[in-house]
Amino acid sequence: MRLFENANYNLIYNRRIGYFISGTLLAISIISLLTRGLALGIDFRGGMRFVVGNTSGLETAKIRSSLTETLESEPVVKRFGDTGHQIDLASSAEISTVENRILKTLRKQFPDRNIRMERTNIVGPSFAEDLKRGAVQAVLGALLVIFLYILVRFEWRYSLGAVAALVHDVTITLGLFSVLHGIVPFSLQIDQSIIAAFLTIVGYSLNDTVVVFDRIREYINLFKTESFDEIVNRSINATLSRTVVTSITTFIVVAVLFFFGGEVLRGFSFALIVGVVIGTYSSVFVASPTVVELNRQLETSAA
Repeated sequence: MRLFENANYNLIYNRRIGYFISGTLLAISIISLLTRGLALGIDFRGGMRFVVGNTSGLETAKIRSSLTETLESEPVVKRFGDTGHQIDLASSAEISTVENRILKTLRKQFPDRNIRMERTNIVGPSFAEDLKRGAVQAVLGALLVIFLYILVRFEWRYSLGAVAALVHDVTITLGLFSVLHGIVPFSLQIDQSIIAAFLTIVGYSLNDTVVVFDRIREYINLFKTESFDEIVNRSINATLSRTVVTSITTFIVVAVLFFFGGEVLRGFSFALIVGVVIGTYSSVFVASPTVVELNRQLETSAA
């Protein structure tokens, strides 16, 4: 199957539409991140994690509401596997005390179930701070390595275009997590799995971008009489079929993970869904137009 086989869209010449869309999404994301912030999981803020068994078939909302009345704060409750639930919360009490409260409350609320505690874990504040610092360093380090890789393989204009697209993708995905937290019926807390999803998004977006950049470099030597803008537009159209087909197949796989992978993986798969869409968009409407704008500035300064 080959979509857009003879694509000939004026994508570069209509790039201001992309600027408007990206600017709007970035503005919403930044405002939400500054005002609402992000919901951090216990990996990054410290807290306790419990896994209770024999709760299959019980509504997550009922478990959450019954525990909220007993515990110091509202816990984050997710389905865990086929027969249990995972409970995350921040508490200053002893972990054994909290464990007893959870079991006592659930057994009283659901007396027909032999609810038991299967796993307990605690993340201290200092360890959570180390994880947060490491997560930030991992993302920034990935962007730096990508910048250097594109710089060596292409040149500085392409490096800035690629990094601009990656920052665009990560910022909008984070902003969407901030905007939708508490609205969608699943957890959008930022934990280690979400950081892994962001790094995956960076890699996926870069893959699409490099394909376009490779074609630009190839066409510069083939179409020497055309302007740089025309060559970039031709390159995007030439790779559009491959980009769309790859994105659709990846989207299908990630969507299956989202709907059937369980609630624990729902935030992770949701981040990947957003990343696939935004990454495909940015390779066409952010990375390549940024290279065009930088090239125009270079030609203007040279003249």
